[in-house]
Amino acid sequence: MPGKTLRSKTAIRRLHEQYASLTGREMTIAFLLQDWDDPYNVGGMFRVADAVGAKEIILTGHTPVPPHPQIHVTSMGHHRRIPFRYFERHEEAVARLKMESYHLVAVEIAQDAVHYKHYPYPQKLCLVIGNEVNGVYNKVLSMCDGAVFIPMAGKGKSLNVVVAAALVAYEAWQRPERASDSAETSPTPSEP
Repeated sequence: MPGKTLRSKTAIRRLHEQYASLTGREMTIAFLLQDWDDPYNVGGMFRVADAVGAKEIILTGHTPVPPHPQIHVTSMGHHRRIPFRYFERHEEAVARLKMESYHLVAVEIAQDAVHYKHYPYPQKLCLVIGNEVNGVYNKVLSMCDGAVFIPMAGKGKSLNVVVAAALVAYEAWQRPERASDSAETSPTPSEP
């Protein structure tokens, strides 16, 4: 039977640190938000990024950028904790991340995408999350090292971008690192 809800910052921090040390792995994670429309989604993404210990968020195209009043509402201050970079051109952002040895994985319903639970996420990872309506653009998708999808049981074809990013990020963070996973080598995804 659960006890009382934790309210003190110290108790909550202690619980999270204990859990992270038991199940989370050391990794560098970033998110690329390609042409997002909704500043509320951007704010929610800053909360997710903080929750998984992300290094940064990369914003591209017409994605709203802090300080935007609606980002502030949903980020609840997390936009001040997580560094971000902005690139006008998506391809330039992807090229820069590749030069920095990130392994880019698109979260997208795409040909040859792998179930998100079956992908061998490396230690240095950038999840590419596309536009809320149009997804990851084909040009950007072709520059990624892999793609994962989230199976849906209902009639909807996908989840909200923030929810999808959170689900995949937590899966990558909690997955035990395998010997084949490293920043230097690109894993070869296998079909589910």
